[in-house]
Amino acid sequence: MMHVSWNNLIAKDARALTASEIRDLLKVAERPEVISFAGGVPDPKLFPLGELSEVYADLMADDVAGRGALQYSISEGMPALRQWIAADLAKEGAERTIDNILITNGAQQGLDMLARLLLEQGTKLVVEKPSYLGAMQAFSTRHPDYIGVTMDDEGVVLADLEAAFEAGARIAYLAPDFQNPTGLSYSLARRQAVLELAQRYGAVIIEDAAYCKLSYEGEALPSLLALDEAGRQDEDAGTVVQLGTFSKTLVPALRVGWVTAPRPLIEKLVLLKQASDLHVATINQAVALRAVEKTFPGHIDTVRDTYRTKRDAMLRALEDFMPDSVSFTRPKGGMFVWLTLPDGIDSRALLERALEEEKVAFVPGQAFFCDKSGENTCRLSFSAGDPARIREGIERLANLIRRVHNQ
Repeated sequence: MMHVSWNNLIAKDARALTASEIRDLLKVAERPEVISFAGGVPDPKLFPLGELSEVYADLMADDVAGRGALQYSISEGMPALRQWIAADLAKEGAERTIDNILITNGAQQGLDMLARLLLEQGTKLVVEKPSYLGAMQAFSTRHPDYIGVTMDDEGVVLADLEAAFEAGARIAYLAPDFQNPTGLSYSLARRQAVLELAQRYGAVIIEDAAYCKLSYEGEALPSLLALDEAGRQDEDAGTVVQLGTFSKTLVPALRVGWVTAPRPLIEKLVLLKQASDLHVATINQAVALRAVEKTFPGHIDTVRDTYRTKRDAMLRALEDFMPDSVSFTRPKGGMFVWLTLPDGIDSRALLERALEEEKVAFVPGQAFFCDKSGENTCRLSFSAGDPARIREGIERLANLIRRVHNQ
């Protein structure tokens, strides 16, 4: 009897899939004795449980709306939900219609669908160094040629970005607001210059706006989408494709995200959506719409206030305990702080000791680099911990770094 050789049957694109270090770490971080800075997950205490309970009850009590929420729906997404998103985008300066919006199962599905639509083997793809691991997981199934561009305190380095475009890249994946993993944001001048470069070379920017509403200080800057849309009223045109989600501002379990793009691109994405899962669960869309109508913007204000306190606690602890040889970002929003360790300290090896000796978890930074550099970096998330626990965990980690550095 012959046995099936599954390795020989798995398609090339699927063989490119590798395990996420973040997902694997979440299993370890669930142990109660571990102080985890690993998973970039929302604080469940912020979920509007009472309001969501009312939304579900009211929806199911409405015979017409309740039955409609349990039925199949159109692949583009509920028109009323897309209209709410369009109106919210307009408040930020991006004038788009519902025909420019596709509802997806979280922003992650948007990344996967854009990868399938825009990438193939050898496509030159610009990503930040470092960049979001989940995006590179989606992109890597298409076997692109990554071109990593370095970042400074104002965003991607323009000379690197232009060199990538000069080399033939016409797609760039960028996160201008409170980037995962560094927490860094682009300055207004850098946003304008990045957009001008893309327009000059006829390139497309995939803008990840997952954290854009989690701003804790300073004036909110216009998105690349808003800058691109200034003065344009053409649904079919545009340089920027933007990804959005309710996962960071409402709840992640609804899996409601969206892609905003020129209409010809949306039409193709709808076909991919029909071929994959038909549409996002109708009830999840209905609940998300009723929930944001019921709770925003007050709920977002609460989320911002809570995360600001957590961020401040982490930054104070880093200032108080970390040796001078460690540098770190000071994000104005989002969920993450990025550490650069002394040369010679491998953050993967450090994590093993941190879990064993100090019961602290974080994500090694190398996973976020397309060229596997960044061995002496790591990502810390402050979103899920309370301030006292954050401070204790940073002190433990700092003590370990001192020991390792002095050995």
